[in-house]
Amino acid sequence: MNGKFVKTLIVAAALTAGAGFVGAAAPAHDHGAAPVAMKLDHGRKWSTDAPLRQGMSKIRASIDDNAEAIHRGKFGAADYAAMAGTVEAQVAYIVENCKLEPAADEVLHGVIAELGEGVEVLNGKRAGVARDEGVNRIVVALDRYGEYFDHPGWKPVH
Repeated sequence: MNGKFVKTLIVAAALTAGAGFVGAAAPAHDHGAAPVAMKLDHGRKWSTDAPLRQGMSKIRASIDDNAEAIHRGKFGAADYAAMAGTVEAQVAYIVENCKLEPAADEVLHGVIAELGEGVEVLNGKRAGVARDEGVNRIVVALDRYGEYFDHPGWKPVH
């Protein structure tokens, strides 16, 4: 099966299934229930390409642009849903256009898993979990991205 096709199926399942990315990814990559191993490229950050940098920058901008409203409690359900839509659209763009080597792509799956969990919470699909926790999960994913991928000028969100 084409790796790009498999990646598209995994991301689609992660962002829409409600079961989380790791469970969705298991059959396609035979990782069982274990999370994706986050690792550096022999001690260095993984290379990125323009589509990955563009998509992650737009996800970051959606957090940065709304941080004050979120912190002040002025972000409603429709706002969280819109943010979720932005993240979903950018992840789809990344999946469609990003071309990484297989080992880097596997690490990216871990970041996408965290983004998928954040989207799930933003959309109110986790009972008893406040939607702003979805923002926190996306921030963790963005920070993790910066830890493992070489994106010039990228700074931690926290």
